[in-house]
Amino acid sequence: MTLKPSFVRLAAVATPLLIAGSLAAQDAGAEQPSIIQEIFAYQNCGTIGYVIVLMSVIAGALIIENLMNIKREKLAPPDLLDEIEALLDGENFQEAVELCEQEKNYLTNCVGAGLSKLGHAFETMQTSLREMQTEETVKLFQKIGWLSLLSATAPMMGLFGTVTGMFFTFSAIAAAGGSVSPAQLASGIKMALITTIFGLTVAIPVGVAFYTLRNRVIRVSTEINAISENLFERFRAKK
Repeated sequence: MTLKPSFVRLAAVATPLLIAGSLAAQDAGAEQPSIIQEIFAYQNCGTIGYVIVLMSVIAGALIIENLMNIKREKLAPPDLLDEIEALLDGENFQEAVELCEQEKNYLTNCVGAGLSKLGHAFETMQTSLREMQTEETVKLFQKIGWLSLLSATAPMMGLFGTVTGMFFTFSAIAAAGGSVSPAQLASGIKMALITTIFGLTVAIPVGVAFYTLRNRVIRVSTEINAISENLFERFRAKK
């Protein structure tokens, strides 16, 4: 699985702006900072909190990109399907192959793979078609696989922040020789709580998005596979 450069650029731009904005708001704030300023203050969420924010930006970009592109209209455009079907009906197989090479998507890759075995037995064409169907389906699952990774990693990062915050808390207790005020413990406890909140805030919606997109991949790939199989039934009749 590979992340597109656009996601990396978006994360690289958005996260520093978010961090800088929160720090600026904190510096410009009055004596009573808002809850948002408090949550995003570096001393409260730490580096781990900002890493989780970065993960959320990447996850958001992936969700939007996948929602826009994992659709039947994108993977098997109706106009293109009609054009391919017309070419096959007219036995213009070479033009159909050229069209599949020019218009790259799930449907054309599958049809092109099947047509590459034109002149062979129907079973050979069908095998080539189904191998490409499997490959294209795997590609779609790889695209959404990053969301599964981020959903699983975010709460672990939150737990990492929790442990780090508790470490700072007990370090303060040890440094004070056991006599410590609640104010001295606040920073570590805040970090523990805030990073946990961040981790869960990312993990829950991203997990829901992953399973939603996984179901969409299954549905769309099944539909397109059925369409491409139907296109090649004409070759079975000729054998």
